[in-house]
Amino acid sequence: MTIYSRISGTGSYLPEKVLTNKALEAHVETSDEWIFSRTGIRQRHVAADNEFASDLALAASRRALEAAGVAAADLSLIIVATTTPDMVFPSTACILQAKLGAKYCPAFDVQAVCSGFVYALATADQFMRSGQYQNILVVGAEVFSRILDWEDRTTCVLFGDGAGAVVLQRSDAPGILSSHLHADGSHAGILSVPGSVSGGKVSGRPLLQMEGNAVFKFAVRVLGEVAEEALAFNHLEKSAIDWLIPHQANIRIIQATAKKLGMPMDKVITTVDKHANTSAASVPLALDTAVRDGRIRPGQLLMLEGVGGGFTWGAVLVRM
Repeated sequence: MTIYSRISGTGSYLPEKVLTNKALEAHVETSDEWIFSRTGIRQRHVAADNEFASDLALAASRRALEAAGVAAADLSLIIVATTTPDMVFPSTACILQAKLGAKYCPAFDVQAVCSGFVYALATADQFMRSGQYQNILVVGAEVFSRILDWEDRTTCVLFGDGAGAVVLQRSDAPGILSSHLHADGSHAGILSVPGSVSGGKVSGRPLLQMEGNAVFKFAVRVLGEVAEEALAFNHLEKSAIDWLIPHQANIRIIQATAKKLGMPMDKVITTVDKHANTSAASVPLALDTAVRDGRIRPGQLLMLEGVGGGFTWGAVLVRM
């Protein structure tokens, strides 16, 4: 018997503090019009000083578990995608496991920046197909506000904090149809946080830096290519996709990707206006938003896509 994994529950969480474009005008030389016209962003959420990635992940995970009807004690694996872990180690996944009370199941982090959730979901699917796992929790959680230069108007306006989660359960019917992952480390320099810790001191510059135009061109190209790859692998036409859920980096990237796929924007889930770029959390946040408002229904075909520093990128085709 072939084993498949299906998404049985989704959840998300956003910190209470909302930082609008208007509010940013008091801190950096920018304007709501400048930000929105270039990115589609109106606001973002920012974690409180005492909130960490595991706290955001905990709230999102509890909602996903509740939606799936699965107890934390019945989890057989936890994977957390994050670029902003609570600490160097232990992993945020292990910290989350303790907070959930899900003892003894394996738990680990995945670091693929904005592609993190897509990478983590693909990884979880492979574990499920091994036949050894029943219920897997996959989370994307970020506190990107901690690694931003709040004096750099070209980057600080783009990002926000949040978390999204899904519960995968073993199934006899296909849920995740296929996953397609890629990386090209030769492009590491165009989007990075080039800092590290050595001897108790920070070396390098532990704040985000980005070549915006280069990132834009790269993202549009690879998102289109990997979507075509996923469709070809499954012998599907573009018209088979009910919903495209891309990484929520910039509305222009999203629009360009949809155009390449010949998809109208009313078949694309977008939350970038309210959440900004939440890195590994952006895809599961958008997924949960559309599940809970009723747009995404059982049986529909979803294309999840991510692209991020590394450079990493990938797509997962999912039947709900």
